[in-house]
Amino acid sequence: MIKYHISRSDFVSAPLSSIRDGFGEALVELGRKHWNVVTVMADLGGSLRMQAFAEQFPERAFEVGVAEQNMIGMAAGMAKEGLIPFAGSFAAFSPGRTFDQIRVSVCYSNNPVKVVGGHAGVTVGPDGATHQMCEDLAMMRALPNIEIVVPSDGPSAIALTEATALREYPAYIRLSRAKSKALLSAKAVKFGEVTQLKPGQDVTLITMGVLVDRTMQLAFDLEDEGISAEVLLVSTLKPLEEKALIAAAKRTGRVVTLEEHQKYNGLGSAVAEVLSQHAPTPMEIIGIEDTFGESGQSEELLDAYGFERSHLLKRVLQFAARTQ
Repeated sequence: MIKYHISRSDFVSAPLSSIRDGFGEALVELGRKHWNVVTVMADLGGSLRMQAFAEQFPERAFEVGVAEQNMIGMAAGMAKEGLIPFAGSFAAFSPGRTFDQIRVSVCYSNNPVKVVGGHAGVTVGPDGATHQMCEDLAMMRALPNIEIVVPSDGPSAIALTEATALREYPAYIRLSRAKSKALLSAKAVKFGEVTQLKPGQDVTLITMGVLVDRTMQLAFDLEDEGISAEVLLVSTLKPLEEKALIAAAKRTGRVVTLEEHQKYNGLGSAVAEVLSQHAPTPMEIIGIEDTFGESGQSEELLDAYGFERSHLLKRVLQFAARTQ
């Protein structure tokens, strides 16, 4: 586990950063360093910030149009021939429409395709329920051979994109459209490791993606209520650093997970699977409550779907009281 101590003042003053911009920046840098890095896009290269790579390396950028399943098949063939393909679309379309191709042509065949699911979660905003993919991690966690990373800000997107590119395994990179505070440098995020953003003794808050902002704020609000909250950031969901989670559970005796994903089969389920076997601990899983989204602005939707500041504080205080 990587350990940091982000103070309240550090958190307040941290600038906003774009996860997808960080991903796009990393792609271009990878293209400069590695001749075999290529991109395959399904008409959304601009939204996923893959366009800069296409402009600098046009001979290595392939646009298939609205044909996501073909995109994955092409990427699998490229990987088979020694290339490192990043195949990108909105998460609602890939893995939403490409699960069979990912399962057979990528995972079963163990081709190191880097599947990029952009605009995941309700923070897609006005695009509405059909585009708000909150089930993708559940789909991908069940597949053998594939690794899963979830950047939380621009710097972590850079680090995780570069790390997965050089690993000889299929990978799923989950990107958000929303911006979040840049709390760490790219060098501070490592593939496969949990990052402690704040130490604490009374409860462990475990989060990922853009919810890191609200989780940190929750930790400071709990501090004002006399509860010392530890914050752990999971950037690599699979493989998961189990030792860090077990140690945290034993340290505080209470665990709360927060994720912009269905509460089933995402981060909370992954943590529960580990702790139930190795360190049974009272848990509260906070996620999308078995429902679809709706149109709205990103921050408004997070509030509406259970991540409003006062609601989170009340829920965790009640959990702490129940588990005394």
